Amino acid sequence: MKWEIVIGLETHAQLSTKSKIFSGASTAFGAAPNTQACAVDIALPGVLPVLNRAAVEKAVRFGLAVGAKINQRSIFARKNYFYPDLPKGYQISQYEMPIVQGGTIGIFTEDKEKTIRLTRAHLEEDAGKSLHEGFHDFTGIDLNRAGTPLLEIVSEPDMRSAEEAVAYARTLHALVRWIEICDGNMQEGSFRCDANVSVRPAGSEKLGTRREIKNLNSFRFLQQAIEFEARWQIETLESGGRIEQATVLFDSDTGETRAMRTKEDAHDYRYFPDPDLLPLEVSESWIGKIKMKMPELPEVKREHYQKGYGLSAYDSAALTADRATAEYFETLVAEVPSDPKLCANWVMGEIAAYLNKMGKLFDDCPVSAKQLGLLLKRIKDGTISNKIAKDVFDLMCEKVGMFYAVSKAVHQLQRDPRYGDDLADRIIEEKGLKQISDIGELERICSEVLAANPSQVADYRSGKEKAFNSLVGQAMKLTRGKANPQQLTEILKRKLTG
Repeated sequence: MKWEIVIGLETHAQLSTKSKIFSGASTAFGAAPNTQACAVDIALPGVLPVLNRAAVEKAVRFGLAVGAKINQRSIFARKNYFYPDLPKGYQISQYEMPIVQGGTIGIFTEDKEKTIRLTRAHLEEDAGKSLHEGFHDFTGIDLNRAGTPLLEIVSEPDMRSAEEAVAYARTLHALVRWIEICDGNMQEGSFRCDANVSVRPAGSEKLGTRREIKNLNSFRFLQQAIEFEARWQIETLESGGRIEQATVLFDSDTGETRAMRTKEDAHDYRYFPDPDLLPLEVSESWIGKIKMKMPELPEVKREHYQKGYGLSAYDSAALTADRATAEYFETLVAEVPSDPKLCANWVMGEIAAYLNKMGKLFDDCPVSAKQLGLLLKRIKDGTISNKIAKDVFDLMCEKVGMFYAVSKAVHQLQRDPRYGDDLADRIIEEKGLKQISDIGELERICSEVLAANPSQVADYRSGKEKAFNSLVGQAMKLTRGKANPQQLTEILKRKLTG
């Protein structure tokens, strides 16, 4: 039997506010345990929550970005459950009337483009954290995170593979960073996903029983967890077993999921409106003011890149994978407006490869777009070849250092004339890397190569095309890669056929 995987994601994006959603306590990461938990966060008797205006604005920004309905009136509810790291015995969340309803996220996989529908996005507070490592026979509780503002983003079960789920999560991660509502730091728990996974016979419209994989904080773990869970469910059903609704955890060491508890339904949480919080009212004028401050969105830029620069849909999607990449690319194109494709190739190629190797983001790129722009100009005007340009780029990275965008000392370094926008020219001059384009010199080199390789000349003239590549290689070696490849090729062919 053929099976179809059905996946929906629930994503918790920690909103990048300075204080918590219902108190004035700091949300800064890394403080000593329980030093950022005030009376409201630890639920002392008599305290009252006060809603953080900035958290509401960030939720509205998200709703506008995904084309959702912004509910002008929404309700906060108490979600009742009992964990040691939940001091009140309930979590303040939104249930029947969330602030954001609907919306879509467009994703790109290698072979297609797809739209994923969103069910809702609602505001809620985070719980504290249970600490197990370093304790013997007991558990520590850190309430610093209690009350941190979250936007829970719930998708429809529209994904049909782990690849699509990862593409959705990556796109959503890029979007919340793009519109500056979440820093997206997965290591610190700022962006984490729960995956609802079920399987059903191919062609069936009825959904299977789902199991929810909790707290996946990397795209690699998300993919591994879904792939294992789907295989496990299929094997269970094919062997005559049945799937029970459950919450499961993913063990990254074994690559397996394991059941944690029977999955709760909404009625298990006994939701009811929070009597301490008035309904949230968001006026049209407030929404309008937020909309005016929104940045240009990725899909708008993608369309511009395709129509204005003639780039493919794939290239445009890659260049808008995050805001820093798009801004770098646009600055680069402003420097080299005659060749957007060359700019795109370098951003997606050499720059991306270097940053990936160093484990850095575009914000930390050691070579500025203006510096790279001059390097590309030197390719265009024939000063250096594309191959030599890659060597110059490596030297530029080495000279400026990989902490280009984060270290104050490096910012000072940027102002040093030795590391300014003309860095590429300085390196080309210092290393003697200018391309040989003098026709007379190239004529001499080609004659020398042909005289030194009579057997390869004979092979080429007898119809063996590979011999020509060998002769070009010999000439490039003789010039240490500095010969103009196009001119060299033309001269060699003329001499061989003349």
